Amino acid sequence: MAQYQINVDSQLLHQLFLGNSQDAGVAKLLESVLNQVLQAQVSEQVEADRYERTENRKAYRNGSYPHGLHTRVGTITLSVPRIRGGKLV
Repeated sequence: MAQYQINVDSQLLHQLFLGNSQDAGVAKLLESVLNQVLQAQVSEQVEADRYERTENRKAYRNGSYPHGLHTRVGTITLSVPRIRGGKLV
């Protein structure tokens, strides 16, 4: 199982713990974490980080598209990466 380093914005945590609407805070936190996981999976599949030049690269990133995901805490918008000449597995 792969391990990913996830960065969480302190404002998101502040909104989550001190905000009136905890569902909105959880939704924003979930959206941030899932988008970072998607980016990490693409880097793993392509075998190169964004803007990295390497001989081991297997494919190229080709932007992203928005995708709505319905959860208990509301609909979140994921930025699903595209891979040129392939697909995210």
